[in-house]
Amino acid sequence: MRVYQTESREQTVAAGRDFARVLRRGDIVAFSGDLGAGKTAFCEGIASLLCPGAEVSSPTFVIVQEYEGNIPIFHFDLYRIGSFDELYNIGFFDYLERGGVCLIEWSENIPELLDEPHYAVDIRVTGAGSRSITITEKRGETP
Repeated sequence: MRVYQTESREQTVAAGRDFARVLRRGDIVAFSGDLGAGKTAFCEGIASLLCPGAEVSSPTFVIVQEYEGNIPIFHFDLYRIGSFDELYNIGFFDYLERGGVCLIEWSENIPELLDEPHYAVDIRVTGAGSRSITITEKRGETP
């Protein structure tokens, strides 16, 4: 488990960049946290290492953003996705097969997705600009 304590947006971005060092092709990073907690800022930090120069923005209205780099990133926002079937219909599993890193905001909206091995990143607001970021590697559920 990794824990970061940040005091600004810039520090949250830096924490994402630091965490990106462990990511490999095919990894899934599932984010949880309140609206405005800093999930997209953390994703920006990841992209700054894996896809330098990428213009990172929240994929809320387009559902997925793609960033090209040494390891491509597929940045999903599942806030408006309500079922596993909807996830399938947007082509999510095709992205998994493309060998990039999948960053998934609002992953808790599709609990079945969390049965796959992934990094769980929970971002909590702890003060006006401060955040607590806890990262746990999950190996997936086994019967």
